[in-house]
Amino acid sequence: MIRVANVGAQGAQKFRAIEQSEKKQGLKAMTPAADQAERFVGRNYIGPALIVMLTVFYAILGQANTAMQEDGTFYWLVIVMYLLLAVLFFFRRPYLAVGKDYVQTRKWTGDKRLQASDIRSIRVQPGYVVIEHKKGNWVFSRVMNRYPTDEMAARLTTFAQQHKIEMKQL
Repeated sequence: MIRVANVGAQGAQKFRAIEQSEKKQGLKAMTPAADQAERFVGRNYIGPALIVMLTVFYAILGQANTAMQEDGTFYWLVIVMYLLLAVLFFFRRPYLAVGKDYVQTRKWTGDKRLQASDIRSIRVQPGYVVIEHKKGNWVFSRVMNRYPTDEMAARLTTFAQQHKIEMKQL
């Protein structure tokens, strides 16, 4: 019979101290091998640019409209909120994480995960990676979101071989 001792408050403090010292030394946190995933990060710049352009258009039209000038506080609040939305979209970077038996990405409604069994095929084109699954397609583009598609294609090729998923190079 194996007994697990309750380490209590002192043990937790020692563990946090060890974690902090390892973080200062630049060592990676200890995570199980199953939780590790290779992550490919893009940059969303088209969406925020469109929001900023629409905000500027709204500001120009608002200055021409005399009814908007009566309640200037709400007018400027809306402009600031749209600009904050653009900043939020800019810093909320899109990604593709490839794990042991899953792929994961961020969509409008939150993080989405696909198990390897749900993937029909993976298509690789110059500048694009498309993951076809039962409910639709996930498209990762170098032009739209600045994904490193060549590195993604190499990792997804090994993922497809491991899980016997059809891989199409176009």
